[in-house]
Amino acid sequence: MSFPADAMAFYRDLELNNTREWWLANKPRYDEHVRGPLEEVTEALQPEFGDAKLFRPHRDVRFSADKSPYKTHQGAYIATGPACGYYVEVNAREATAGGGFYAADADALTRFREAVADDEAGARLAAIVAELREEGWVVGGDQLKTAPRGHSKDHPRIDLLRHKSLHVMREITATGEADFTDAVGDAWQRLGTLVDWVSARLRD
Repeated sequence: MSFPADAMAFYRDLELNNTREWWLANKPRYDEHVRGPLEEVTEALQPEFGDAKLFRPHRDVRFSADKSPYKTHQGAYIATGPACGYYVEVNAREATAGGGFYAADADALTRFREAVADDEAGARLAAIVAELREEGWVVGGDQLKTAPRGHSKDHPRIDLLRHKSLHVMREITATGEADFTDAVGDAWQRLGTLVDWVSARLRD
């Protein structure tokens, strides 16, 4: 096998053995087949997209009913602005690449919604999202159930105004580290217009 197949196999095993003892015995697999290759992928893409952060494998279980100590996926993130940028993840069943914004403080969210409500800027975002959805990207993010304060429920872009976060993802099926790197790079290039739009609106 090869990356990301080896990484997916690791996480299938981890899902069945999510204990500290198993992790310590299998950490060399994690380093060799998960973290190491993903670091190499993001390092290869660094000149075009910037420095990546790989998330820690440990879960924060302080306020969770699920006390499993380890995440069953590995993600890496390149920030282009406050809580927005590019993302890649490998888990037990698939690898995905995406981008957008994953959180926003009150001021940033206000700026985002003002831009969505603007006839020109908002129409541009709506067109970007519609094109990506037509291409098979999965559009996600937390949403309000009703219209945000100050905006009509009948606004033509109410679906975007309700977003508290907005991101799009798609599966990466390429195998082998080199082909996987190219596929992630292609995905992020395709998301450039969305990420640029969001980043510009979330900055102070």
